[in-house]
Order: sequence, then structure tokens, then C-alpha cells
Amino acid sequence: MTAPASLRDRLARSEILVAPGVFDALTALLAEAAGFEAVYMSGASVAYTRLGLPDIGLTTMSEMANTLCLIRDRIALPIIVDGDTGFGNALNAQRMTRLYERAGANAIQLEDQTFPKRCGHLADKSLISVAEMCGKIRAVADARASDETLIIARTDAIAVEGFEAALDRGAAYLDAGADALFVEAPRSREELARIATSLGGRAPLMANMVEGGATPDLRADELEALGFSLVIFPGGIVRAVARTAEEYYASLRRHGSNQPFGDRMLDFRGLNDRLGTDAMIALGRGYEPGGG
Repeated sequence: MTAPASLRDRLARSEILVAPGVFDALTALLAEAAGFEAVYMSGASVAYTRLGLPDIGLTTMSEMANTLCLIRDRIALPIIVDGDTGFGNALNAQRMTRLYERAGANAIQLEDQTFPKRCGHLADKSLISVAEMCGKIRAVADARASDETLIIARTDAIAVEGFEAALDRGAAYLDAGADALFVEAPRSREELARIATSLGGRAPLMANMVEGGATPDLRADELEALGFSLVIFPGGIVRAVARTAEEYYASLRRHGSNQPFGDRMLDFRGLNDRLGTDAMIALGRGYEPGGG
């Protein structure tokens, strides 16, 4: 596997970067095969799939790092990783940074919610102070081993303190050393445009598309036209898999067979083709006695 491309260089290009959400090595492998240039490892999606729980701060740092390590073992794409609040104070955020970076992160997203956090599109969030968040950003910058590991600062201030406060927080986070900015849950195209107008000249901006969330569902090219450099679709794959799984289990329960569902699933050969099973077995044989 080759080393991941520079995410910093990619974000400097005019064309928006689309990063689909992934939650394990299989979804990451399929996203890479589909031709994406980067993926986003969603903390919410790990909570949904590994824990079967909502995104309310119940996932641990070690569960996230372990998932990241397994994904990195299978793909060469840049991986943007959800660091939530850093799992505590500035020192916790530093430990998270070292752990994520060693596990293969190319960018770490850090947010200004209190710990434990909750999904950015849920109500009743609360925030730490601007000064505390700026300290966390500086701590993460000091802890990273490479400047190529980007810090994406996220603010959830729109829902808590209002839109103007979110812009002010975003500017302060860039001053503190963030490499990119993510203003979570803007409520209209106009708010998205104002984020880009106010802050887009200073650093790459990230947008988050959540089906049924607070933000209008825009296409990547529409966000690019507004001035965004990166868009993530963090939970789409989980919602697609959950819907398909419900229908699959209902069909199997009803029919006692997978035959009626066969045209909507891979067969044994198809899945192994996507996993690269034959190539992996052949590689292993090359290391057997007499195989070299």
C-alpha cells in the first residue's frame, strides 16, 4: 500500500473534496474502490454500528483508535477522523492526537462542545469557552508529529449562541492554529454562503451533509460554488446499510431463504472479489517454503 496523498495539498485545489463516511475496513475498502480521494471516519457511525447506540458521547477514544487502525490497514486514502471533544481536556486531546496519528489519521476534527458531546444535529448542546477550545487547538498542534496531520476545528455555536457567535468562534479557532474550519449545522443556504464569505479566505472550509438534519441538502458542486473546500457525508452509509438490513432480515424471516433477496446482495464470489481474496491467497503462497 502506498502512503496517503497530502491532504493539505488536495484541499488547496479549487475542486471540492468529497469524503464519504466510513465506519469499518469494509466500508473504507468499498469507498476507495469507488474512486473517492479521501474518507471520513465518523464518530457517530462508529457509535451506531459498533455500539448500537446514538451519538451522545458514549464511544471511547480507544474504540475509535482501534477502528481507525483497522481501516488504515486496508486503504491508502487520506483518512479524516472525528476526534469529538478530544475526550476531555487539553491533555486528553493531546493523547488522542498521538494515538490517532499513529493509527493513521491524516486530519483530526476537534469540536467545542462540552464532554460528553452529542450529535451536532441534536438539540440541547452546550459549549466550552472560546479560550478553552483555543487551548485545545494549540495542545493538539503541539502534540502532532507532522504538520501534514491537519486540525479541523468545529464549532457547534449556531444552535447554542447564535450564528454571529459561530463566526466569531471560527475566526478565533483559526487564530489559534486550526488548519481548516467546520461550522456545524448552518440552517440555510444563506448561512452557508455567509460562512464562506466571512471565513473562506482564511482556511479551507468543511461542510457536513446529514440526511434529515438541520442543514439544507446541497450537492458537492453547489457547496464548491459557495466556497467550500471539503464536504463529508458521515452517516449516509449507515442509514443505507440499516435500511437494507431491515429489508433483508424481514425477507429472510418471511421466506426462510435468501433467494427472494438475491438480486439485492452480493454472492460469495462477489464479496470475495471485492475483498481481493484470490490476490491475498496468492501473496501468502509466495512466502511459503519454495514459494519465493
